[in-house]
Amino acid sequence: MGDHKEQPLRVGAAVRRRRRALELTLAVVAERSGLSVPFLSQIENDRARPSTSSLEKVADALRTTAVELLAAADPACSVDVVRADATEPPSPRPRTRSLVRGHHQMHASEFIGDHDAGREFQYRNDQLMYVADGAVEIEAEGRAYRLGRGDTLYLTGGVRHRWRATESDTRLIVVAVAEHIEAVRDRPRR
Repeated sequence: MGDHKEQPLRVGAAVRRRRRALELTLAVVAERSGLSVPFLSQIENDRARPSTSSLEKVADALRTTAVELLAAADPACSVDVVRADATEPPSPRPRTRSLVRGHHQMHASEFIGDHDAGREFQYRNDQLMYVADGAVEIEAEGRAYRLGRGDTLYLTGGVRHRWRATESDTRLIVVAVAEHIEAVRDRPRR
């Protein structure tokens, strides 16, 4: 019950990823498949579920197969539980654990302990860093920020930064808009 794998698949994101990888417009895919641009848009946004025949036409237009598109599809679940690995013994070694399964609009990871403090990060989209335990020092835009348990730091996409744990029992949660999402900035009003 509630198992991630029992849910139906959403093929829209897989269609969009494939189309963009081929640098095709919806109009070109519509022409190749014989389907309408509005219908293809609805498929990509998971507002329409294509029939087997329609999915095969889309796959042909994208030079792939319906099976490949389904294999790359996202599970259509609104709730997914990612449990902590209770069998993994506590370790003094630094480690990272993904908190979100699959290909979604948001990605979250838990960093336990320290990591390569010299490594610089720069994400395309916004991210939030939350200190669940311990403390960290984050360098961003030429400034150092010291964060303790319960503190958060928000970074706009494109900001270069690095971090290091300043206590051995540090747990840092990083939540970010996924890299495959084209984040749209608010345009200034005139």
